[in-house]
Amino acid sequence: MGSKNTDNTTSGGAVAVADPAKVRNVVLVGPSGAGKTTLTEALLAASGVLTRAGSVTEGTTVCDHDPAAQRQQRSVGLAVAPLVHQDVKINLIDTPGYADFVGELRAGLRAADAAVFVVGAAEGVDAMTMALWEECAAVGMPRGVVIARLDHHRADFDAELAACQDAFGAGVMPLYLPVPGSGNTKLVGLITQSVFDYSDGYPPTVREPDAALADFLADHRNALIEGVIAESEDETLMERYLGGEEIDPDVLIADLETAVSRGSFYPVVPACAATGLGLAEILDGIVRAFPSPLEHPLPSVTDPVGGAVLEISTDPDGPLAAEVVRTAVDSYVGRVSLVRVFSGTLRPERSVHVSGHGMSDRGHEDHDEDERVAHIYSPLGAQLREVPFCVAGDLCALTKLGSAETGDTVSNPDQPLLMSPWLMPEPLLPVAIVARKRSDEDTLARNLARLVAGDPTLRLERNTETHQMVLWCMGEAHADVVLARLRAGGAEVDTEDVRVPLRETFAKAAKGHGRHVKQSGGHGQYAVCDLEVEPLPRGSGFEFVDRVIGGSVPHQFIPSVEKGVRAQLAKGLHGDHPCVDVRVTLVDGKAHSVDSSDSAFQTAGALALKEAAANSRISLLEPMDEVTIRLPDEYLGSVLGDLSSKRARVLGTEADIAPGRTVIRAEVPATELIRYAVELRSLASGTATFTRHFARYDPLPDNLAAKA
Repeated sequence: MGSKNTDNTTSGGAVAVADPAKVRNVVLVGPSGAGKTTLTEALLAASGVLTRAGSVTEGTTVCDHDPAAQRQQRSVGLAVAPLVHQDVKINLIDTPGYADFVGELRAGLRAADAAVFVVGAAEGVDAMTMALWEECAAVGMPRGVVIARLDHHRADFDAELAACQDAFGAGVMPLYLPVPGSGNTKLVGLITQSVFDYSDGYPPTVREPDAALADFLADHRNALIEGVIAESEDETLMERYLGGEEIDPDVLIADLETAVSRGSFYPVVPACAATGLGLAEILDGIVRAFPSPLEHPLPSVTDPVGGAVLEISTDPDGPLAAEVVRTAVDSYVGRVSLVRVFSGTLRPERSVHVSGHGMSDRGHEDHDEDERVAHIYSPLGAQLREVPFCVAGDLCALTKLGSAETGDTVSNPDQPLLMSPWLMPEPLLPVAIVARKRSDEDTLARNLARLVAGDPTLRLERNTETHQMVLWCMGEAHADVVLARLRAGGAEVDTEDVRVPLRETFAKAAKGHGRHVKQSGGHGQYAVCDLEVEPLPRGSGFEFVDRVIGGSVPHQFIPSVEKGVRAQLAKGLHGDHPCVDVRVTLVDGKAHSVDSSDSAFQTAGALALKEAAANSRISLLEPMDEVTIRLPDEYLGSVLGDLSSKRARVLGTEADIAPGRTVIRAEVPATELIRYAVELRSLASGTATFTRHFARYDPLPDNLAAKA
């Protein structure tokens, strides 16, 4: 996002819409390679925004302006491309289809009011496609389906339609059909029974069907009309239709919009970006059958401290309530915030309040700041085009909001608000990074701060035990993009193996004698103590017991012994691993009336503990995580077998809430989970998810302890 240009050129300026009813926010969803970005280019060119469509393979598309997207030839981030059709502004929101970038998809779903679900005509419906469909269903997103890439040599519209109906349900019904033998240049509408001919390009020529084509339409048309009428609020409509009455197309289209808004009906449009087939029908469908922002439920809103829930509506004159759905850093203009306005109107040269709460676990500390909006822009991919305002229901871009991060709420300073957050996916792939040279450290720190501010699926951890800087990413592709952006910002970084913090403990009871006596003129140092150390059950922590008799260790120095023991336990005994789950008992000692001191008894306590360790056997402990895996039943066997190879203890399996899916609960060593995000995706074709949280420390097997 920013002032960077693509090779294809734009025509016309940005449009500011004053009426939310004249806005449609549509997110394009579908698996990687389905043709979402190519379809967006074709729609922009057809509507006159572009003089010609760009190419994904040439890296000239509006939406794939990120260098990582151009290098990988697939979308890696959300991009907005507005156009105008029939006096309605349509904000097309192109999203990645790869699992690593599901955070970008969820941001797009938050910004949109409906989705165009794009599937390739030669692809079928695979597990990733089903996972994306479920992402839309989870937030109740109204959907239409576009079967794209009809020019592919293996394209089969009928087979793809059947696959979608099998996978997504009976609510998937075509509004248009390709005319057989037309070479992807003609569609026939099932409601209007008109033929749309793209032989001469866009817009299509409208013709009447011949008799043979009308017969071809009959079965599909009857099923469509019955499906639409079933959603009608006019209970007499079905009876009239079955009685032979011809229903007015405008009535059917109104009921179609109702059915789509309810999320129970998914109209299908065939499309071919190469010939222009279906472009007008997609745009018409978005304008006439998709809900406007006025019809879409709004997120709940509170005050910044989580007080009373406030009612807002999509009212340009209401209180300002907007949300940062994406943050990018552009080399020309700095930080760029993509904002969805839910209530009120954003205007330039005004102060706003920026609130961010509830993301401290990912490095986003709670913040509340007043900032000034200098300019408002309508984004077109990487380009920013200035507009005079942005009303409720519309999208815009703001620059140089220094405190704004993805997920933050933008409101009026005199009435600050906080919107309920959307669910952020948990990053589960750790990548340890290190600056290549000391001179890169400051640049690395600045770039990391920018990336973490803009990407809520990225978590930065500075591990004080392993002394590593760890980026938690969604997967390998996400990690590649993050590292590329760090290097593009001027920081040379390398990766290294992620180290899992281990612990030590005593395998058996032992005794230790600590003697710290030094005399070199003046005040000396004198402290002697005897300790007994015994192991405790896992998770018990540290206990210190005073069992001194007769005052052999003066009362004021007993805390000093404990302090020295604690310090040595934190340092470790045989390595750099802290020692845990032990009881240390002080049983005896000696002191000097002049030379004994706090520091002397701290040192004696540490020496006694080290001698006890030398007299015992020290066991290494590894962290165990409790893991919950959700996956389709068909992959259960392979995933269970893989868990067995990872020294996991399966606690049980149960049926998931979703049919055909299973939940596995297991305890797995954290050392075996470093690359599990990648391995599980491979095992289950991207359809499985997992969560993890720390359970306890368990002994590391001897063969692995020797290596450690």
